[in-house]
Amino acid sequence: MKILITGGAGFIGSHLSKFHLSKGDEVLVVDNFLTGNQDNLGHLASQNLKIINRDVSKYDFMDLSDIDYAYSLASPASPVQYKKYPIETMLANSQGTFHLMEALKQNKIKRVVIASTSEVYGDPLEHPQVETYFGNVNPAGERSCYDESKRFSEAMGMTYFMKYKADIRIARIFNTYGPNMELNDGRVVSNFITQALQNKDITIYGNGKQTRSFCYVSDLVEGLSLLQETDGLSGEIINLGNPTEKTVFELATIIKKMVLSNSEIIFKEIGADDPKKRRPDITKAVNLLKWEPKVSLEDGLNKTIDYFRSKIV
Repeated sequence: MKILITGGAGFIGSHLSKFHLSKGDEVLVVDNFLTGNQDNLGHLASQNLKIINRDVSKYDFMDLSDIDYAYSLASPASPVQYKKYPIETMLANSQGTFHLMEALKQNKIKRVVIASTSEVYGDPLEHPQVETYFGNVNPAGERSCYDESKRFSEAMGMTYFMKYKADIRIARIFNTYGPNMELNDGRVVSNFITQALQNKDITIYGNGKQTRSFCYVSDLVEGLSLLQETDGLSGEIINLGNPTEKTVFELATIIKKMVLSNSEIIFKEIGADDPKKRRPDITKAVNLLKWEPKVSLEDGLNKTIDYFRSKIV
């Protein structure tokens, strides 16, 4: 198989690259390394891996051909990153998706999985979140560069599906963690582990009662590959995440205990539009993909802590 992964040097993209290389696939990574990390691919050196250093908002993919599967992952994805690069985020998810859809329309690519996000649900008024829920999103807030551009990316993909019968599938990815995360990306898992390892204050924004659901990266990669490889799913939108829900305070306590840290847990003011609850309904994934997460939070955190410890010490 010939696989295209935009954003393939990022956290999830690098694990997806490794997965397909392990299957003997030819992998083309398109990444301009704005937030992706070359080191994430360094250990994957292979004659089956080709890296194309391009910005997806300016690259039309028309010099490629015979791509079996493509994954659209090219976008800053953490709060720190998309707030630092808001325009680039919007262009990656709008122009980048458009270029990929045009390549699909021109038969350069046979099938595309668009990596969307649970952030399209915003600060949800329905819980858990099911794919038919339209969301509660502020279109003019500090998170809107990411939330709304991902919603636009979904709309672009669905328009090509409805108008041209393009074979696209949309994955709404919930909180994912694991090795290759950036140490300072602003996500709670990376923040808490970094702070705990350094015996610094573990910072919770808000009262800590807000909830998240944490999916280990290997489980997510399996879900993405099943969404890609399963026939008959064109036009489907599927939540991928772990339905086990934890409060942010519970997560901080668990990580502090696992690290044997002397850190204090402190509370600061929460940011605007930060979702209070987040848990995926994965009924569609279970029924259509025969998929559900396997890695426990404890096992996943152990692997992630080991990775962060190797980077910090």
